[in-house]
Amino acid sequence: MNTEWAIAELDKFVHQTEIVASTTPGVIASFPRESDEVIAAQAYVVEQIMNRVVPNWRTGVGKDSYHRWGEHREAAVRARAQLVRKQEIEENLGENAPELSAAELHPWIWEGAKSLWQSGHYREAVGGAIRKLNAETQNKVDRRDVSETDLFKQALSMDEPKVGKSRLRRMKDDGSDTYKSVQRGAMALAEGVFAGIRNPLSHEVDQELSEQEALEYLAALSVLARWVDQSDVESAS
Repeated sequence: MNTEWAIAELDKFVHQTEIVASTTPGVIASFPRESDEVIAAQAYVVEQIMNRVVPNWRTGVGKDSYHRWGEHREAAVRARAQLVRKQEIEENLGENAPELSAAELHPWIWEGAKSLWQSGHYREAVGGAIRKLNAETQNKVDRRDVSETDLFKQALSMDEPKVGKSRLRRMKDDGSDTYKSVQRGAMALAEGVFAGIRNPLSHEVDQELSEQEALEYLAALSVLARWVDQSDVESAS
């Protein structure tokens, strides 16, 4: 992210939405500095920034019934503070560990999750990411007759490809232990994803995930998505 650009755009929005008194003689009222049309155009830009910096801003900031742009303005102020003082906060709180951003995971995973993630529906967001991963894998091997665990088991099998049953190869099949290991590892991860993440989510629909737990699930899905995306397709001649 271009931090300087993001801060400048947030500053511009905060200035535009500042409430000022009317300059019309005899009129006692207050309005934002700029028109709704101007602010709405800038809001589109700052929403993209806030989605990256404070992804839960839509649910984590209180509504403002007196100011149409109040919620956006508060979120913009928070996002600016995070960008400006991030290093200072980490150093003084004693935590300077690397952070994992959901928006920087494999595109299949974030695309499947982002709309629900941004509204705080973390369990459904993980489910959306799994569905996207399944669909993209079906597209890659040109299969619609199988899905989920069976799809990955067949696609990652070390057996020779058959007509209508292409295989995914994470590396060239040179008969080595390394080749066998990476294929077996990908298949095991896929089985774990569907048995340990997807199945419980579908059976426990009334139990929401915490943001941290959901992020960890997305990270596991991202690893599998990257392996699939980078694999070569081997089809029967």
